[in-house]
Amino acid sequence: MSNKGKKKALGRGLDSILSSPDTDITSEDISGSFVAGAIAEIDISKIDTNPFQPRTHFDEMMIRELSESIKVQGIIQPITVRKMGYDRYQIIAGERRFRASQMAGIKRLPAFIRVANDEQMLELALIENIHREDLNAIEIAISYQRLIDEIKLTQEKLSEKLGKSRSSIANFLRLLKLPPNVQVSLRDGFITMGHARALLSLPDKKTQEKALRTIINKGLNVRQAEELVRNTSLKPDIKKKEAVSTIPPRFKDTPALLSTKLGTKVNLRRNNKGEGSIVISFKNDNDLDKIISIIGDK
Repeated sequence: MSNKGKKKALGRGLDSILSSPDTDITSEDISGSFVAGAIAEIDISKIDTNPFQPRTHFDEMMIRELSESIKVQGIIQPITVRKMGYDRYQIIAGERRFRASQMAGIKRLPAFIRVANDEQMLELALIENIHREDLNAIEIAISYQRLIDEIKLTQEKLSEKLGKSRSSIANFLRLLKLPPNVQVSLRDGFITMGHARALLSLPDKKTQEKALRTIINKGLNVRQAEELVRNTSLKPDIKKKEAVSTIPPRFKDTPALLSTKLGTKVNLRRNNKGEGSIVISFKNDNDLDKIISIIGDK
């Protein structure tokens, strides 16, 4: 195999590289010594991270702790890679081990070499990460959505592949309908998936965001958050309108004039049709007798 042939293969698209005889992982030889399915020691400088990685956040402290463990015990579990061309590999699973090894100054990593095209790569990476307990709910939801969009899976097919119920998958996917700041709060652990599912019951993003602030500020648990959402949903969404007077201008001063004449409070009420009433207040029978006397005085 000539260097010229290798460079030509690397210059083409990924599908061409993976199907090229020059870089075919199913051939007897990989980069001179590694066969498909083998666990090989690969120079860490020849390994690239996974562009399909669903994990959006790597805890720096955990990486540092893993790095210290690797310095003492080495890599216990090999990472999984695919071949990307002559002497280049891409991580399918094990990016945290890869990062920790870089931090620890490790030069070579044990790696399980697999056959994978772009679609398989995405599917392997997403499914491998989905089954990890420390993937947060938003990362799982995004992974589900990517499998649906990019692998063209239905929720039913996805359910079969993952061994999870359709309702569970649907619940995760619904999280992506929440406002961005609610998703960030869930991702960063300020609220749980139970809180987020409660917020989904609210009618609009503004109400969801307001409820989120209450949940975080008051430290509400899931049951309390559900109660908050129920109470919020029961409140009628009626906007206060400015009171519009239906009393014609010529009667504006009438209540004040009557109050002065009768020596008590008088209210004038009138609707848009012109119908209404005059309400005269009195404190006791003496007041009432006085009012009757004034009204009856000719």
